[in-house]
Amino acid sequence: MANGQRVIPFSTREDNREQQFRQVWMEELDDVFTDVARYYDRANHVASLGLWNWFRNRFISTIDVQSGQRVLDVCAGTNAIGIALLKKQPDLQVHAIDRSKAMQAVGQESARRLGMQIDSTIGDVHSLPFPDNHFDVVTLQYASRHLRIMDVCHEIRRVLKPGGCFYHCDMLRPSNKIVEWSYYTYLRFCLNFTALLFRSSNSALDCKEYFINALRMFYSADELSALLRDVGFEKVSSQTLLGGMIGYHRAMKPLDK
Repeated sequence: MANGQRVIPFSTREDNREQQFRQVWMEELDDVFTDVARYYDRANHVASLGLWNWFRNRFISTIDVQSGQRVLDVCAGTNAIGIALLKKQPDLQVHAIDRSKAMQAVGQESARRLGMQIDSTIGDVHSLPFPDNHFDVVTLQYASRHLRIMDVCHEIRRVLKPGGCFYHCDMLRPSNKIVEWSYYTYLRFCLNFTALLFRSSNSALDCKEYFINALRMFYSADELSALLRDVGFEKVSSQTLLGGMIGYHRAMKPLDK
């Protein structure tokens, strides 16, 4: 019990999220991201009132990378993070994994235009096709709401080297109810506006309410920190922006694991 309320285990909350959203995750999101890939970065720039690059740069500033390290970008999308990390440290070995061929096609073209090499894998991030203790750094951004995030974090911990770090960024559920209500109201407006501006397909239009509901059932910054510790990470830290609407997390795989 906490503050007179029963604490629901993360595994149960993950089961509830999957039960609620399984059809969207399994049958609809691929079509959504196939449509939005062509305008994904521009739409985020509009929806964030021009702050999208600032959000990304704030996240990149939290990531400590060293020369020659092996980095895995999970749910890499359009490779914005991999490209930013290569600008920060040009001799990194960056590998991207995403389930969306369309998003990765855009990302690979962006990397090629800059003369950068980012290896790409199309696959399910719930079962990473990489050996144990393989990567120095793993990143994951703006996708956790669409995943069984506890399972993905177990996989990330597995492929990290002991002492390696996981860096996470996503929209989160604000713990303040007034901020939360204002957040959802603004997001609903943004989803409608960007859908009109970029002429979204029916698949994207049909998922507008899902994006709000996925946030309602997701985690606050403190809850996500607790989940990471529950998975077995240590030295978990977090930063939040805009009253907890966006959160950055850093977590380390223990040296003795």
